[in-house]
Amino acid sequence: MAKLVIDGVSQGFGPVDVLEDIDLVVESGQVACLLGPSGCGKTTLFHVVAGLASPRAGRVLLDGRDIAGQPGQLAYMLQKDLLLPHKTIIDNVSLPLVLKGEPTAAARERARGLLGLFGLEGTADRWPAELSGGMRQRAALLRSYLFSSEFMLLDEPFSALDAFTKADMHAWFLDVVETCGTTALLVTHDIDEAVKLADVIYVMRGAPQQGEPARIAGSERVACPRAERAEFALTPAFLEHKRRVLDLLGR
Repeated sequence: MAKLVIDGVSQGFGPVDVLEDIDLVVESGQVACLLGPSGCGKTTLFHVVAGLASPRAGRVLLDGRDIAGQPGQLAYMLQKDLLLPHKTIIDNVSLPLVLKGEPTAAARERARGLLGLFGLEGTADRWPAELSGGMRQRAALLRSYLFSSEFMLLDEPFSALDAFTKADMHAWFLDVVETCGTTALLVTHDIDEAVKLADVIYVMRGAPQQGEPARIAGSERVACPRAERAEFALTPAFLEHKRRVLDLLGR
């Protein structure tokens, strides 16, 4: 069943056409990746999906309801964790619940119950500056999950991490998605990351600054159980997926 449908979305800034007739579907429970080179319009599309900008044309449907131009419908996590330095971890992650009107004590208690699942045991009363980069990203993901447990937009959430931490975060992220039944759309320009994490990869091509608005060049489905993804990266099947994605990118 379709959770999110991007239907014929076009967008631009002044005379520059950035997106042209973008079609994309994320099924309920899927992790979908939007993959493309820097500057091709991925973040612009995310701004449209998040309701931060209204498209020139097209619709953004969440559970069949058009949410185009309506901010606050989906959790949107940026590359930087954006944790508030003057708040403890429990107050950072419970902030979306407080902003929605839940009493602070109840919001903290609800968030506290999820710290273990998100690998944040013992951090409730610590400050963001006391955590590693990986732990801060876990906290940011929990905050996003508490904003919207059904669908998360993740804009290169692991790109700032070192290779070892990133590998651990990939495995942990897939476990959380599987356990929580969350649907996610993830932006990345890392092909290996896309194949490791995604059920479906949408490849975006374009160079808006050169007069070539971005389009979806095609998609690649990855049929590998999430529990087997760590070993999957060492298989010929992984390399075949990667080759087909490179073909879609024109590389």
